[in-house]
Amino acid sequence: MIQHIDIKDLKRITEVIHSKHGYDFRNYAMSSFKRRVLRILDVGNLTIEGLISKLSQPSAFIDEFLDEMTVNVTEMFRDPGFWRLLREEIIPSIQLNNKQFKIWHAGCSSGEEVISMNILLKEMGIMNNVKIFATDLDPSILERGRTACYSLKNMETNEKNYIRFQGKGSLKDYYKEQGGVAVINRDLLSNVTFQKHDLVLGAGLGKFDLILCRNVMIYFNQALQNEVVKKFHADLNKYAYLAIGAKESMIWCDYANRFIVVNQEEKVFKKIKD
Repeated sequence: MIQHIDIKDLKRITEVIHSKHGYDFRNYAMSSFKRRVLRILDVGNLTIEGLISKLSQPSAFIDEFLDEMTVNVTEMFRDPGFWRLLREEIIPSIQLNNKQFKIWHAGCSSGEEVISMNILLKEMGIMNNVKIFATDLDPSILERGRTACYSLKNMETNEKNYIRFQGKGSLKDYYKEQGGVAVINRDLLSNVTFQKHDLVLGAGLGKFDLILCRNVMIYFNQALQNEVVKKFHADLNKYAYLAIGAKESMIWCDYANRFIVVNQEEKVFKKIKD
């Protein structure tokens, strides 16, 4: 059934989630938030009052809600030009000053980006020198990242991206087919820490040499994007790198003048001021 939902309804929903469960969607882009709420209502055959009632209870429904809110379409080696830039310029630049370094995948979703990074690092021969933190708000999608099992159909697209990335072999070198799915080799997760983390309310995670937060902030309003960039700035070492999504921007952020643009097309920035 098609339901009408207005800004007051959306605000009621965000307030219930915040007060009952401690997740803050109040500064998410309301157009995206509304689309996903409408989908939840449709799939669950719920009214707005029914949804608010379910969200008001200390039940597992909040995990289902988070799963719907945070699922993003993702691929291995998505935007191959970006990954070539990492391999040919960004990672070598980091290595000039740091043999060992740390990377944070913020909003890592189901882990395809993390796997891509470790394939890149392995082919560069430096995977053991890098510690990776992979975080997301949604515990169920984090678990998918930990298990690192993906549909074989999706691996066809991932393989095409890998070919365009100009990898050294084939993606088939990095997984086994078991029970109709692609099971990623466990050594590609040996340096990865998966952790639940809220970009809106969570504390800093330490200092990093590269932070990737691609196609996440597009779901935040400008005020929240500004706050998240401020947090990333605090968590980056000086002269470290921040990568955001191709359709995202930092131009108007308060901290934009503390970064320089390394590559405008691939949206990679370098911190130059504390």
